[in-house]
Amino acid sequence: MWIWLGIMNPHKLTYGFAFFMPFAQVVALSTLASILFHAKKLYSFPKDRVAILLIFFVLWLGVSPLFSFHTELEFEMWLKPIKVLFMCLVALLLVGSREQVHQVIWILALSVGFYGVKGGIFTILTAGAHRVWGPDGTFIADNNTLALAIVMTVPLFRYLQLHSTNKWVRLGCLAAIILCVVSAFGSQSRGAFLALTAMGSFLFIKSRNKGLIAVLVLIAIPMVLMFMPESWFARMQTMKEYEQDQSAMGRINAWWMAWNLAVDRFPIGGGFAVYALDVFARYAPDPSNLKVAHSIYFQILGEHGFGGLALFLLIFILSWSNGAWVVRNAKGGGELLWAYDLAAMCQVSLIGYAVGGAFLSLTYFDLPYYIVIVLIVLRGMVKSALNKEPDMKKTVTN
Repeated sequence: MWIWLGIMNPHKLTYGFAFFMPFAQVVALSTLASILFHAKKLYSFPKDRVAILLIFFVLWLGVSPLFSFHTELEFEMWLKPIKVLFMCLVALLLVGSREQVHQVIWILALSVGFYGVKGGIFTILTAGAHRVWGPDGTFIADNNTLALAIVMTVPLFRYLQLHSTNKWVRLGCLAAIILCVVSAFGSQSRGAFLALTAMGSFLFIKSRNKGLIAVLVLIAIPMVLMFMPESWFARMQTMKEYEQDQSAMGRINAWWMAWNLAVDRFPIGGGFAVYALDVFARYAPDPSNLKVAHSIYFQILGEHGFGGLALFLLIFILSWSNGAWVVRNAKGGGELLWAYDLAAMCQVSLIGYAVGGAFLSLTYFDLPYYIVIVLIVLRGMVKSALNKEPDMKKTVTN
């Protein structure tokens, strides 16, 4: 429920009092209360380096606000990412079986896939004349952030397609993959286009059925491009002429501001409230061009300094390493084939986030952190399964 509300934000599709109702807060409090009464049923907190880094990252996010230029604005801005990360850590106590991991993947895929499927249909019906937008007041409200989230769900649908026994579910997942790709194109997001390109390459490398993926790509991409209006091609062309693109130059100005601030306030950064006129006047090459970072890397650098950036990068680099470990040790089929496929698809999703996130402010969005959580749990499960099987024990690699 927490993941569904936090990622899909269904209440933001309503109107009146329901739009502002704290549904997620009610679910979080209920979950925490239930934990207190059922402590014996919890899984042990994993002794995984990524899990430990997540704790340090949460603590570090509380350091820079203490030295902010605008301390009066920090608490509300700090609270949002802390809630996301705290509940991710709670998930490590509640998710530990294959069935539970599978359910988490379904919720992640469907929560964003709803917008991907709807957006894909909308793009086809309007021949790409309008952009696809997300729900107001959320991480994925604008066309760019929604597109990246949709791109990240494509590998998750691929995993679900591979491991669903019902043929209609498999066909539904395939349809969702196609419509999500169409929706990403329909967003006219340049960052999502780059993420989709990079992710598609890794999806081909990681997929067990490379022939099918190649055929789908060769058929789908030309068909999608035929639907796209001239405005889409014009927008993609601006990536080659970024010096003449006001939006791109504004982002570069914000990146320099973040760099200069991080160097001046090494290693803590300036807190969450760094996007203010007085801060830009002090650190930006063009103080009048005030924009948010539009990059997960420069956002974390400006807000939390080189210390925060180091923790952030380590979390995702070592999460990739967790996925690689599972792929190595679950390779060869058998009972762990599902873990092999899931780890590979999680890696593909992280590639999309790493590339697309370079141009978008999605540093604290729930989805990538839940993929990190899934990889932590997955490594623990595969390690435990291999240790219980004497004949498989010899295949374990570090």
